[in-house]
Amino acid sequence: MPIVSVLLPCFNASQTLDEALDSLFSQTLTDFEIIAVDDGSTDNTLQILQQRADMDNRLKWIKVPHRGLIDTLNIGLRACQAPYIARMDSDDRAHPERLAKQITNLEQHPDVGVISCRVSAFPIEQVREGFRVYIDWLNRLLNDGDIKREIFIESPLPHPSVTYRKNLIQAVGGYQDNGWAEDYDLWLRLYLENVRFAKLPQVLLEWRERPERLTRTDSRYSLENFLRLKAHYLAAGPLQNRDAVLLWGAGMNGRRLSKHLIRMGIPLIAFIDVDPKKIGHTKRGLPIISPDKIAEEWKRYHHPALVSAVSARKARPLIREYLNNLELKEGVDWWFAA
Repeated sequence: MPIVSVLLPCFNASQTLDEALDSLFSQTLTDFEIIAVDDGSTDNTLQILQQRADMDNRLKWIKVPHRGLIDTLNIGLRACQAPYIARMDSDDRAHPERLAKQITNLEQHPDVGVISCRVSAFPIEQVREGFRVYIDWLNRLLNDGDIKREIFIESPLPHPSVTYRKNLIQAVGGYQDNGWAEDYDLWLRLYLENVRFAKLPQVLLEWRERPERLTRTDSRYSLENFLRLKAHYLAAGPLQNRDAVLLWGAGMNGRRLSKHLIRMGIPLIAFIDVDPKKIGHTKRGLPIISPDKIAEEWKRYHHPALVSAVSARKARPLIREYLNNLELKEGVDWWFAA
């Protein structure tokens, strides 16, 4: 049995697959297998897998009719033999020490269930500003506390960068199709189980930017479905059994998130906003109040919570400072969700 299985879904990947495989076969850790699942490709992806498997028997391939990413991942997950599974996409590149460093860390820290690493985007001329900002943000989250504190802002772990313990993923039901991003859904299910996350400070994965990324073309990655996902797991976790919830942000994000929170039965009592044109009015039948009313509202309830849905990145440190001054603890009393 190898120490780590690399789970590699493939769909029409003939232009990039050799490059991805070259990066894996160049790993300093050699005790691994690659489980490549060809999801009904119509190009010569399967032929490349067959040729490379003939050259190195650590590569094992499975061909299935086109079923989509989630089914492909679960088929590959079941076929993986090792106790550790490293995710990889067929268009990305792994640093030679990626597997060695991640497996060593997991072996040394049995309390860690999922480990990631810093990533870089390529080819640089195709990297959009939004993707660059996202990578800058997630590369700052290096420990379990940071990752969990900001987990409702966006997915804090790039899926193709992670290595995890197979038994943990199986214990929470593997990959699931709930109509939203399958990787973010998995991280939030593990978060609810208090699984410990980690992230290595080295850049060990090059993440390919391309126009046809699923995050750009699949409706499961739409803003509305991300808000549905966040509302679902906020309700199942941090907001469970709260007797009052304040929502900071009466703009578009706040309005749309509030709709899903209300549907989940969350007891919203007010919106918070700094815009004097909004303060004093109502939204969804709830008052819009200024931040200086938070302390007063907080004292009226036994177990309140606050969620910030303000999407402006420059507002985040200001909101954090304001709530810290009120002695409200991030990740315990309140969370960013945008």
